[in-house]
Amino acid sequence: MTKYKFHSFTLTFAILLILFGTFFASSSTGVLAQQPTESPSAGTGLFITVITTEPQINVRMGPSSTVYPVVGVLATGSTAPALGRSQGGDWVQIEFPSAPGGKGWVYSPLVEVSPPGNLKVVEPPPTPIPPATSTIDPTLAAQFIVVPTNTRLPTFTPAPTLEKIEFEQTESSRVGIPWASIIIALTILGVIGFLLSLVRR
Repeated sequence: MTKYKFHSFTLTFAILLILFGTFFASSSTGVLAQQPTESPSAGTGLFITVITTEPQINVRMGPSSTVYPVVGVLATGSTAPALGRSQGGDWVQIEFPSAPGGKGWVYSPLVEVSPPGNLKVVEPPPTPIPPATSTIDPTLAAQFIVVPTNTRLPTFTPAPTLEKIEFEQTESSRVGIPWASIIIALTILGVIGFLLSLVRR
């Protein structure tokens, strides 16, 4: 009896050790880390905060929504170091690592500069070159131009009319016995012959 108690105690102790070991191992592997936030620029000491009611704003390559393409987005409430502003103050240049040169532009009414201060005027980047449009080679296009020729269409000539052939009816064909009369007569003769054969039997 003590032998079985000793084995059950050892088995229970081993199971508890395994459970505690897996619990601590699983809790130590999941490490939660906070996403790094961008710190204010060391050059200006100013940064922007997105204050729009929209979920995000576009970051563009330059200070224009029609000329410069979008290079990324900033979520509402996020911050970024401010580097300068456009000539009219409508756009703010920020540090944006995923943009070409690590700099992007945001529309100033959608952000707030902190602490309040004057940003220096920054020259906009050169206008991006639009993609080349395909042009048609005039020499190649001239090969496919078809000029209609003034040729006379073939005229339709009808076939000559055939003469109507009429057959003359002879006297014998006019007086001929109709086939229906012959068939009826033969049928009557057959019925009479059948009846006579029945009577003779």
